[in-house]
Amino acid sequence: MLGHAMSSTLKARGALVAASLLLAAPVLAQAPQAGAPPSDAATPPAAQAQPTITKPPELVQQVEAQFPPEALAQGLTASVRLIITIADDGSVAEVLPTEPVGNGFDEAAIAAVRQFRFSPAEVDGVPAPVQVEYVYHFTLTAPEPEAGAEAEEVEQPKATLTGQLISRGSRSRVPNATVRCGDDPDAPEVMSDEDGRFTLEVPAGTCEVRVVATGFQLYQTKEELKANETTEVNFYLAPSGGGLETVVRSDRPKKEVVRRTITREEAQKTPGSFGDPIRVIQSLPGVARAPFISGELLVRGSNPGQTSTMMDGVQIPLLFHLLGGPSVVNAEFIDQLDFFPGGYGSQYGRAVGGIVEVGTRKGASDTLHGSVKVDLLDAGFFLESPITDGISVAAAARRSYIDAILPAVLPETEGGTLSVVPRYWDYQLRVDFGAKRGTPNDDAAVTAGGARSSGYIMAFGSDDQLRIVSTGPETERDLELNTRTNFHRVKGDWTYRKGAMWSVFTPFVGMDRSDVDFGMARQEGKTYTLGAREVLGIELSSALTVRTGLDLVFEHERYDVSFPAPGGVEYVPFPGAEPVGQQLEEQIALSAFDGALFLEADLLVGRFTFTPGVRGNLQTVGNTRNLALDPRLWVRYAATSRTNLKGSLGLYSQPPETFRFITAPYGNPDLAYQRAFQSSLGVEHRITDVLNVDVTGFFNRRFNNIVSPGQLVTNEGGGVFTLPYSNDGIGRAYGVEVMLKKERASATDKWSGWLSYTFSRAEDGRAGPRPQGGGLFGGGSAPDDSTYGLSPWDQTHILTLVAGYVLGDGWELGGRFRYTSGRPMTPLAGGHDVYDADRNRYNATFGPYFSDRTGGFHQLDVRVDKSWRFQSWTLTAYLDVQNLYNAKNVEFVFNDYRFRREYEVPGIPILPVVGVKGSF
Repeated sequence: MLGHAMSSTLKARGALVAASLLLAAPVLAQAPQAGAPPSDAATPPAAQAQPTITKPPELVQQVEAQFPPEALAQGLTASVRLIITIADDGSVAEVLPTEPVGNGFDEAAIAAVRQFRFSPAEVDGVPAPVQVEYVYHFTLTAPEPEAGAEAEEVEQPKATLTGQLISRGSRSRVPNATVRCGDDPDAPEVMSDEDGRFTLEVPAGTCEVRVVATGFQLYQTKEELKANETTEVNFYLAPSGGGLETVVRSDRPKKEVVRRTITREEAQKTPGSFGDPIRVIQSLPGVARAPFISGELLVRGSNPGQTSTMMDGVQIPLLFHLLGGPSVVNAEFIDQLDFFPGGYGSQYGRAVGGIVEVGTRKGASDTLHGSVKVDLLDAGFFLESPITDGISVAAAARRSYIDAILPAVLPETEGGTLSVVPRYWDYQLRVDFGAKRGTPNDDAAVTAGGARSSGYIMAFGSDDQLRIVSTGPETERDLELNTRTNFHRVKGDWTYRKGAMWSVFTPFVGMDRSDVDFGMARQEGKTYTLGAREVLGIELSSALTVRTGLDLVFEHERYDVSFPAPGGVEYVPFPGAEPVGQQLEEQIALSAFDGALFLEADLLVGRFTFTPGVRGNLQTVGNTRNLALDPRLWVRYAATSRTNLKGSLGLYSQPPETFRFITAPYGNPDLAYQRAFQSSLGVEHRITDVLNVDVTGFFNRRFNNIVSPGQLVTNEGGGVFTLPYSNDGIGRAYGVEVMLKKERASATDKWSGWLSYTFSRAEDGRAGPRPQGGGLFGGGSAPDDSTYGLSPWDQTHILTLVAGYVLGDGWELGGRFRYTSGRPMTPLAGGHDVYDADRNRYNATFGPYFSDRTGGFHQLDVRVDKSWRFQSWTLTAYLDVQNLYNAKNVEFVFNDYRFRREYEVPGIPILPVVGVKGSF
């Protein structure tokens, strides 16, 4: 028996097999400590920037574990894999087993590791908590030879084992993994390189291969190695944990009071998103729910159109297809998503609400990868591959086929037709040169003062078309509507780094198109854009970093318009005929320039980090010159290692859209910048290593906003008319946002998710005289004696609960519940109506302005995923069900033509979507 063959001499030994950033873990989300430089002081502010471990932890004090007596008596051995949380002072904060082995080995290993001491790890040059994988080996050794016994040493023949480590299901290469031959602590071992390759020289014979890699299950196999020969193999490692987490990251070091970062992997399995990471933004704190066909982002009380959407630093005109459908970016092309609800730095502008920036990812540097996704709405593909050393390419495209499905489900009417034909497509193409994906920004060459440059060229765009035709005896008149919206962008990005200085230059060109054809009205619009952005940064000292840059955009817009003349100018072609309006034809062209110069700095003073900044804006359209100066300040205080206080205040500007500067009566050439004052104060606290809470209060005030109709003005001839637009809009919003997040602690932890709640009040008003008549959402006019009234988009309570659970064997289950207060509406005062004989119409009698609300919105979405991982590819099938219990939520309220009844228009009913995705 083993107990007799071996002596009682034993050996308990640990091996630190991998130390790496586990980005989903909150322990990496610490603010810079007192006296330390800012964690990203010399890192370009790209959306895809990631924290980099610059100094791994080193074991400086090891404690030998007690061998479990019962296991020793039975001659048992084991290797215990642990996840160790190392605090920023090098102490062990937490120890969790990833694969319990039993027989007392787990308890013994954990008790010993809790007493370990490490040298602190550094993230971006700053001491920071990290998590590492650690394997503690319990082995038995043979007895020492008796005294006087002749030790005969025979040199054994050698063999070579070489090969490559590949991720099972995706064929990605696995770097920095430990490959061992045997379980003995002194067995030969080697680390795989960046391409997953390894070469190990071992004694000939049977090699019990063990491969340990962060994020992968322990791999074990046997290889028969012949003397003086080389055996070449490929080992396919299975990723650990089964599924991917659904976690919103908001706690990595940042220069904004609130920046919520979402990665592609984290968001694709969020219920209700249909695998679209960008749609997850709608579930974050501070985001009010827009009507389901609007596609707008309503952030902290702002109005539609006041939140800017960007893709790799370039502004895009829309974020979603078909006014609220899928996003315009293929999900596989997204690296991560940064959402700034407010308080962002001076590098961002052209918005008085929030900022959404989509960061795309580099192409693969190891081999060809790709995916194909098909569901009930659309189909798309994604491909990425290296071309040569240092050059890679990634491409994606998608096309909907709703237009082929809808005719089969739309109702048929005798003698009539109803045709709804929505169609969309999008594409992305990116070519990278220079550094490979995952290469840290502060490699040895740069740190030593050497220079390095990298960059990419990217083209992307989307197209949306909608055609609605309604004819038949039941319709008052035949109706036909055709719309088309598309955009294209081509951009470059060149990053240069030398020592403590870096520069990012981003030129781009673009073309937008917007066509509408409705009855006798037709509009064809095109916008050509040329722009560039330069950001220059330098770390002057460990406590001071300065950034400055230019942000320039030139636009040329052209419109061909045909529409009937306004009412009151019709003529009667012959006695007894219907009045006929003249068809007006216009060709309008307009050019505009908007430029900004910004400057900001990071100053570390003790536990405080100050980021003051200023942005100067200039807009020129025709003879109009607009200037705006936006000073901003961000402050962070590291109260403890787990608690940070934060605050911000500043001014923000947004230029009016170029088309609004058209001369009267179609526009107003005297428009100025829309402005906003934003402020916030909050606290973030890490309750445990997997549970975090963030509470932020905000107050925003908007002024000089664009409103329609505009002011009542008198022209030179003495006539009076109303401008279509003016800068008379004002608004304010205040509230509190709460975010509670639970993250997965290890591969054995099955739960993750978050709870977000926003309490807020949004108000709108006019600074000048109010126009006559209605025109407000819900009917009626705001009272004349009130400067502010409720915003049409106000939602007092916004609650979202998202949770995901890994069932095992490739199964995952997720759910999302949402509740929001109903939107304000002005109710009818009673059952009577007033007939206006002069205009041949009925007028309504409304109650107090916005004194009522639609019913509250509530909805449960559920998603189930099942993955089959094969050796070189993965197949995933999913069922994503929106509105599981078929809640009849009110989206709009309309009145009948006599204003006697109110009709509620419900939103989408229960909507199941089935899809499959294959990736390799």
